[in-house]
Amino acid sequence: MPIDPTRIALLQMTSGISPAANAVVLSGAVADAARNGAAMLFTPEMSGLIDRDRTRAAAHIVAEDDDPVLAAVREAAVRAGIWVHLGSIAVRRSDGRFANRGFVIDNEGAIRARYDKLHLFDVDLPTGESWRESAAYAAGVSASVIDTPVGALGLSICYDLRFPALYGALSDAGASVLGVPAAFTRPTGVAHWHVLVRARAIENACWVVAAAQTGVHEDGRATYGHSLVIDPWGEVVLDMGEGAGLGYATIDPARVAEVRRRIPVIDHRRAIPAVTLPR
Repeated sequence: MPIDPTRIALLQMTSGISPAANAVVLSGAVADAARNGAAMLFTPEMSGLIDRDRTRAAAHIVAEDDDPVLAAVREAAVRAGIWVHLGSIAVRRSDGRFANRGFVIDNEGAIRARYDKLHLFDVDLPTGESWRESAAYAAGVSASVIDTPVGALGLSICYDLRFPALYGALSDAGASVLGVPAAFTRPTGVAHWHVLVRARAIENACWVVAAAQTGVHEDGRATYGHSLVIDPWGEVVLDMGEGAGLGYATIDPARVAEVRRRIPVIDHRRAIPAVTLPR
């Protein structure tokens, strides 16, 4: 775990239907983040492609080894000499199903960790929006924590945010920073985004870094933006609003130890069996 505070960058973007175009944005962000002193860049969910036309999108979803966005980001990380949490891209698994997969890439372009989204977004919203992520994507089966320049980073993706047990497992496994790349819809973002991100920070006494999609996308969907960095006490260190671009914050590992001394929530956790009482 690092001792000194570390500067990070978050990319808030409006991914479109062209992986090549998205790769240009991502590569530029890696270079700009390094130029501005960041040791690590965090990008949103589905950084490489957002397209709800599944037939059109399928033509661009390939195996990890063949993915041009992943290759471009790895090359950019080497040139810039920084780490990247590529929040997620769509990849084709060996069984033909798709995975919503995040990557941690080091400053030599090596993939240090992978994470497939555990909780898939299958909902019907009051606005009439209906989403069935499981119709095309397969869920992951395990959580991941990886040592990075900002500390032990616990990986998650978007809808995972609503399931606190995942973040409890990550902090129990040693995570001091929780990554939550996202593409929150506007209705759910307005209602729940800030409170959920802050809650995950508070209940785990962890930093939370949540890079988000924003704006109206080429496929017609609209995302909420408001990429956030929250400290372990639940204070908002960065809120990027709705504009696309890069934001910066400093992760201080001493803040985790300070908050956990003040309220030792990790040490106080207990396994609690639930019982149904008779009427």
